[in-house]
Amino acid sequence: MHPYLHGHAAPVVAAHAARTVDNSAAYLAAHLRPGMRVLDVGCGPGSITLDLARRVAPGEVVGIDASASVIASARAAAEAAGDSRTRFETADATRLPFDADAFDVVHAHQVLQHVPDPVGVLREMARVTRPGGLVAARDADYEAMTWAPAHPGLDRWLELYRAAARGTGGEPDAGRHLLGWAHAAGLTGVTATASVWCFADDTARQWWGGQWQRRAVESGFHDQVVAQGLADAGAIAHVVDGWREWTASRDGWFVIVHGEILASV
Repeated sequence: MHPYLHGHAAPVVAAHAARTVDNSAAYLAAHLRPGMRVLDVGCGPGSITLDLARRVAPGEVVGIDASASVIASARAAAEAAGDSRTRFETADATRLPFDADAFDVVHAHQVLQHVPDPVGVLREMARVTRPGGLVAARDADYEAMTWAPAHPGLDRWLELYRAAARGTGGEPDAGRHLLGWAHAAGLTGVTATASVWCFADDTARQWWGGQWQRRAVESGFHDQVVAQGLADAGAIAHVVDGWREWTASRDGWFVIVHGEILASV
């Protein structure tokens, strides 16, 4: 299995657990109906999955992820939420362990940027979606990210991130490619949109900048940057300094652009 660039260190999983339908899948929300059967591909710690489950209850929702440890976290989150219906399973997105036409909606958030064959994954997502159902995907576009104030440490962070992502076989600028990938996968009736995350107040800066100060030194990103020979400890320290200064600035503003697709099967 190819490496997942972010890995599953504590700050990464905590960041993923903050995701909801409202902040990460709003483009899909209006299409959800009670009673639907939904598959969440690359579900991570399950926060979006459990939110999907609330919106389609009494329908069935299944979350899958390649990491057994993060699936354990998702199951614990479901138990804490009193959700005994939503299922979480360890599985490979390139070979989904489900029959054809099994789901009304198949959703993937920040997944296609990390896989060597995103078109193949979209085909597999479409295979398990019933006729008339929806394939939904949202991915960031790293080159399109922008921020203020400027800092060479953040410029270096982005350069290292994009290089490390490509070194693991991923496409860090996936957001702009989703429409083309969907067409290449044979999907029709594709609607492409975009939305952003914006971090621009004290709480958001502490959250986003604080986690990247940690992720730069204790995550899969750090390990891949070092393993691929892209940077040494000094360069990583420079990245951390950039994030620290950005986090401390009352003018700190950071926008993450995402591409989104909805495709009728």
